[in-house]
Amino acid sequence: MTRPSIATNPTNGNPPLSRAERKAALLAELEQQRIDILVASNQLIDTSAPLDNNWQRLKLPVYMIGGVVAFRVLRHPGSVMTLGRKALAGYMLLRKFKLLAKITS
Repeated sequence: MTRPSIATNPTNGNPPLSRAERKAALLAELEQQRIDILVASNQLIDTSAPLDNNWQRLKLPVYMIGGVVAFRVLRHPGSVMTLGRKALAGYMLLRKFKLLAKITS
C-alpha cells in the first residue's frame, strides 16, 4: 500500500492543505485500511477452513494418543529421563562433530 501525500509540496507552487482537508484525507486512508483488513481477514478464514475442518476430525485421536503417552510417562518417569539424557548427549556429540569439521576444514 502506498500512502498518499497528506500535505502538498510547497516547492511546486500549490498551497499546503488545510487542517480539515488533511483530516479528511487521513480518515479516508483509515477507512481504506479497515476495508483492506476485512478483506484479508475473510481471505484468511476461507484459506484456513480446510485445515480447521481436518483438525476437528483429528482432534479426538490426537487427544487420546496424548493421554496414553502422558499416562505411560507418569507410570515410568525414569524412561523419560533416560531418553532425555540420551537426546542431550546426542545433541552435544553432534555439536562437537560440527566444531571438529569446522576446525579441520
